Amino acid sequence: MTDIDARLREDVHNLGALLGQTIQAHLGEDFLQRIERIRLGAKQGRKADQAANEALLSALQDLPDSQLLPVCRAFNQFLNLANIAEQHHRIRRRRADEPLGFESRCVSDLLARLKQENFSAEAIVQQVNDLDIELVLTAHPTEVTRRTLIQKYDAIAAALARGDHDDLTSSERGEVRQDLARLISEAWHTDEIRRTRPTPVDEAKWGFAVIEHSLWQALPQFLRQFDADVHKATGEHLDLRAAPVRIASWMGGDRDGNPNVTAPVTREVLLLGRWMAADLYLRDIEELTNQLSMHAASDELLAQANSVDEPYRAVLKQLRTRLQASRRWAEQSLSADVPMPDEVLHDLDDLRGPLELCYRSLLQFGLKRIANGPLLDTLRRVNAFGLGLVRLDIRQDAARHAEVFSELTQYLQLGNYADWDEEARCRFLLEELHNRRPLLPPTWQPSAEVAEVLATCRVVAQQPRELLGSYVISMASHPSDVLAVKLLLKETGVTWPMRVAPLFETLDDLDHAAAAIDRLLALDQYRALVGDEQEVMIGYSDSAKDAGTLAAGWAQYRAQEALVAVCQRHGVRLRLFHGRGGTVGRGGAPAHMAILSQPPGSVRGQFRVTEQGEMIRFKFGLPGIAVQSMQLYASAVLEASLLPPPAPQPAWRELMQQMADRSVEVYRGVVRGEPQFVEYFRQATPEQELGRLPLGSRPAKRRSQGGIETLRAIPWIFAWTQTRLMLPAWLGAGQALREMLDAGRQDQLREMMTHWPFFLARVEMLEMVLSKADVDIARFYERRLASEDLWPLGKRLRDALEQATAAVLQLRDSDVLLAHNPALGESVAIRNPYTDPLHVLQAELMARTRAQGDKIDADLERALMVTMAGIAAGMRNTG
Repeated sequence: MTDIDARLREDVHNLGALLGQTIQAHLGEDFLQRIERIRLGAKQGRKADQAANEALLSALQDLPDSQLLPVCRAFNQFLNLANIAEQHHRIRRRRADEPLGFESRCVSDLLARLKQENFSAEAIVQQVNDLDIELVLTAHPTEVTRRTLIQKYDAIAAALARGDHDDLTSSERGEVRQDLARLISEAWHTDEIRRTRPTPVDEAKWGFAVIEHSLWQALPQFLRQFDADVHKATGEHLDLRAAPVRIASWMGGDRDGNPNVTAPVTREVLLLGRWMAADLYLRDIEELTNQLSMHAASDELLAQANSVDEPYRAVLKQLRTRLQASRRWAEQSLSADVPMPDEVLHDLDDLRGPLELCYRSLLQFGLKRIANGPLLDTLRRVNAFGLGLVRLDIRQDAARHAEVFSELTQYLQLGNYADWDEEARCRFLLEELHNRRPLLPPTWQPSAEVAEVLATCRVVAQQPRELLGSYVISMASHPSDVLAVKLLLKETGVTWPMRVAPLFETLDDLDHAAAAIDRLLALDQYRALVGDEQEVMIGYSDSAKDAGTLAAGWAQYRAQEALVAVCQRHGVRLRLFHGRGGTVGRGGAPAHMAILSQPPGSVRGQFRVTEQGEMIRFKFGLPGIAVQSMQLYASAVLEASLLPPPAPQPAWRELMQQMADRSVEVYRGVVRGEPQFVEYFRQATPEQELGRLPLGSRPAKRRSQGGIETLRAIPWIFAWTQTRLMLPAWLGAGQALREMLDAGRQDQLREMMTHWPFFLARVEMLEMVLSKADVDIARFYERRLASEDLWPLGKRLRDALEQATAAVLQLRDSDVLLAHNPALGESVAIRNPYTDPLHVLQAELMARTRAQGDKIDADLERALMVTMAGIAAGMRNTG
């Protein structure tokens, strides 16, 4: 371990010691010693000390009910503090500028390689200015930590950063330690778990808070470094309006299966975004007004200022007045329909124009250094965040749109849209799309469900176009699904061409995605509406739940290849939207690796991706980490666009298809074909209890009745992660890999790993998730919770897990997992002594609460929720 890595261990130790002091002061020395004995017992148990394991189990199972909650809270807080230390350490490594700091040099390294590959400076600059990366924050909050605690954790990270300075006096170091002690005490005395489930508006506010406290600072920092790297490589600067990274959101717009997201909720979230954007820009304008006191100004600026005395301030004060009016109007509109005054900012140029005017004037008078300071930072924020902080997507199920037209056609006595075939539906929709008369009768009174769909479209129509992103159609499968949304938007008053993105989610949908888009683009009347760009969303989590990760990953790859070919044939630019989750089981992967493993030709300067749950905080929660994340995204998208990977060889494709076919057979054979599987899942995991954890605004199931197929991908993954079996991420994939190795295909598989980024990414993701799996912990849940007749099934599943691990080790030619990634292995090792007791406590709490039936003790239930939060913190990517 390097000296700088030793500092991570030191931070974890110091934060743990301060937490220990807080616990001792609150609960006494005896309780603290009990916690320490449990921690050391878990550490010894990890060294295969059977006596230590038995002592640990005995100590935890003998805990009285009254001590379960504080013990769970202690280990939960230890894990959160370890996460804070690790995130801060990533920033520390970047500051140290070590050779290992890939995040800090990925852009400059790539630009140097592009020059070696004989790309001209003009070509590089053109591609850089055209970069279009959109990070879509989604309200799938496997983020179990409360916003109140997140703010305290951010303050702890800031205190750690202050303590890193080498020139601190002993008194100043003491102050840092006192601040840390106080913040840790505040966290200890704050509830970890929300008392009530968050509303969609709460979720949106959480997303806005990430922007306010991190991305607002991080984005201009990233662009300053990005611009410096580009200038060093090409001699050119970024275009003034370049926005390589933008932020969008589903929070308050994603109504698929969430009855709590309504048209009024969407309207409220859009207004909150405008209010908060105006407030943040006002802070910038106040600062700029203080700074830009100079008098030398262009005629253009002087005319706008109507003053020769401090003209920059005059122009900025005019903008400040309009921002104040915008903030006031947005706030008033939250409680009533208020007419929009003329001084409210109506479009992006109302905001950007005065700032660009000041910028041009400063350059004209040679004040380049002033122009490229905070003023340029603000301009770049405007380009990225717009008038509403995020561009809000709308998502709805295709069936809900079909319901609108079924009711409408029956009211108009045209028949029943639901009974029409695809050709008849498309003919009707296209005719109405090009018909100038209104289609919706003013006297029509639709059902509440249909009225809600129409109300949502009317909310969209009332917004400036830059406040909205895409309209995503889940469970899309036919051209009529897209045409229906286009017609609904037209009939409700949307006058601008909103992007409509069909989402292909299941294995069958992915296999037929290209054919559906081909039929859609072949419709000349549709092309006349949308022009030469089509967005398509690829669903990762539902396809993985449907078929297992290996088969789903290969289906996603082939679907993208086919979509690229179809769009090229039609002369259309394809914008792919990747619906990834935070975990391997839901398509999660390190961003850089994931982008570079996409099929050649599928990126082309554009990349749209969901950022979900707790991964938002881990990747963007601190400005320093957010800068690194954006650098990784920018370099990977640029590389995938200009230096795309080669297409896989036919022999590789054939072998990949064989493994995918075998993996889905094994996966479905267990999940759908094993008679005891559903009962095992219900008994041996916290699936039943997850519904009581107030994670997010969306129900855990799409329907109240039914089995695994009705369960959303998030609780499906979350439950298996809590027990450390991690089943969805490896089931099927491990056996398919094992059989190919046994068939003598080892050399070919290693060749694929070396030369095909997609296959290497699959193996590395599989290896990462296997490193977090633990057969002993999974067995403990089973023996404590599942009936004995289910144990043989659990044994077969754990055997399959061990076979998957052996297969990966053989393929990697290694004795240990993550031998090539010691930093990740160290990260897992740091957390195990804290997660292991939580697993035992969780299983014990589940047994005790299930025994209580409907009359569950409130403290026991709260302790159970705390274990879920703690294990989620320990695993880092839970759902």
